[in-house]
Amino acid sequence: MANIDADLEDQQSKGVFATLMADGKWMYQAGEYKKAIDSFTEALALKPSDKQCFVARSRCYLKMGGFDNALRDAEASLKRDNSFFEGLYLKAEALYYMGEFEFALVFYHRGHKLRPQMQEFRLGIQKAQEAIENSVGSPSNVKLEIKGDLSFLNIGGERAKPIAAIQNLTKEKNQKTEKTPKSEKTTKQLLGEFYSDKKYLENLMKDEDLIEGTTKSGEKVKDIIQRCLSYLDTCTEFWHQEKPTSAQEMRQKFMQEKCTKRRNSALSSGFLLKSLDEIDREFMSGNAEGTLKKAEEVMKMVQRWSEKEVPNKKEVLGTLHSCIGNALVDLGNMDKALEHHQKDLELAKQCKLPGALSRALDNIGRVYVRNEEFAEAIQVWEKKLPLVCSDLEKTWLLHEIGLCYLKLDHHEEARDYGVRSVAAADGIADKKWQLNANVLVAQSELKLGNYESCVTHFERALSYAKLLEDDSAMDAIEKALHEAKQHLTQ
Repeated sequence: MANIDADLEDQQSKGVFATLMADGKWMYQAGEYKKAIDSFTEALALKPSDKQCFVARSRCYLKMGGFDNALRDAEASLKRDNSFFEGLYLKAEALYYMGEFEFALVFYHRGHKLRPQMQEFRLGIQKAQEAIENSVGSPSNVKLEIKGDLSFLNIGGERAKPIAAIQNLTKEKNQKTEKTPKSEKTTKQLLGEFYSDKKYLENLMKDEDLIEGTTKSGEKVKDIIQRCLSYLDTCTEFWHQEKPTSAQEMRQKFMQEKCTKRRNSALSSGFLLKSLDEIDREFMSGNAEGTLKKAEEVMKMVQRWSEKEVPNKKEVLGTLHSCIGNALVDLGNMDKALEHHQKDLELAKQCKLPGALSRALDNIGRVYVRNEEFAEAIQVWEKKLPLVCSDLEKTWLLHEIGLCYLKLDHHEEARDYGVRSVAAADGIADKKWQLNANVLVAQSELKLGNYESCVTHFERALSYAKLLEDDSAMDAIEKALHEAKQHLTQ
């Protein structure tokens, strides 16, 4: 008897966990990130080590700008399986938005090696590399000069010729000239702020996944790191021969040049992250007017900035257009909302960002549905289908397209999309969407006069409504089922 009770309790726990997960995912899709976090937190209380739940909550934190929490959850999802690609991606994303572009690049590379077919990792590598270049400058565009403008590459990717003072220290290998031995303390004093860069590069060389990667120009990451280290060793040798004040001046000059771009970029990035977080909070609290005002203010500022200050300027503008569009929908201004979502779509196409493209198509479809322009909604959402990443989103989208066909009295198309939605919902065992999808199929079959199939799907929907303890759904389905059975007996 005790075993039976334990089994029942375990089954109930699993059912509650699945429901909390489904609710959280639905809230996430609806943009209710705080509520989604609450749902995932309750789910984790039942299964404290569930990695899917950790990554789901991590995504919510990312959307809200809580990057530290997003990183913590991503790392928790990797605790038992450090090759869990979804956890790697969320960790890379959190690091990227925290401004830790180099570390983000490492985890994008690791994920890409595990899942080379995933576009997200490839795009992550690209944006992290661009962010690094925009922060400190592209190494291929810097040239070593006598004045102390120190670097390791010249234009065109060929090795720069050392200046006269350094040439004596970097003779050809066949001369076998040995470097002056120095202690780690001396090296640290000579390199100053660059010493941490040197240690960081040495650690990067230990990451086999990273060093086997290549840049957009086809150059191996390993070769770039080795040249950096070689250059720093050369600088150490040179500065060792100079007066300490001279070496310090040279370091300071280069550090100023190196940090100028990073400082400007960091200031604009920090402002944007804070602003987007404030916009999200306003929207989630139901303050559409506040959301609109804040998003329009930030947009005016971003439009004045150059692409050097905001490397992903178009992407940021697209996000702001999306925020403004969503606020206008809540305020009932559908025409203006549609204009902003279409601008978001245009920018997403220009930047070739699948995620932003999917978001824009999603929002445009929602506006069309609010306007009862169902044919236009179908056209837009069918373009979104190939961009869908999660099974839950696919389930929802198939259902919504089917529902639009039903509104247009295209009953066969409605049924076909409903059947696809049922299959997708069954694949993720999501009871809520199993209920909705089966109702859609049943309604379509009723209109087509296929009463047996109609009854079957209403009965399935009713069983899911009972499992979810949804009284209002049970009442509505029982009435519809009674009507369908009457047709069957006639």
